[in-house]
Amino acid sequence: MTWAQSYDPLGSAVASTALAALPVAVLLGCIASGRVKAHVAALLGLATALAIAVGVLGMPLGAALAASATGAAYGL
Repeated sequence: MTWAQSYDPLGSAVASTALAALPVAVLLGCIASGRVKAHVAALLGLATALAIAVGVLGMPLGAALAASATGAAYGL
């Protein structure tokens, strides 16, 4: 499967940066709230990143899941 990454997917550097920062904001916001455990916050951040990649950026689901699995394996 082929997918070309766009470095300015929304046509605005500010909007693209804000979109890219959203998973990190979800992760840190959940942890800072004190109501969500860190591992659950990490899964919520991952879900946010996958939703953005597939839903907004048009990345194929298989490629997004493969990238997630590679990141998880590298983290171990």
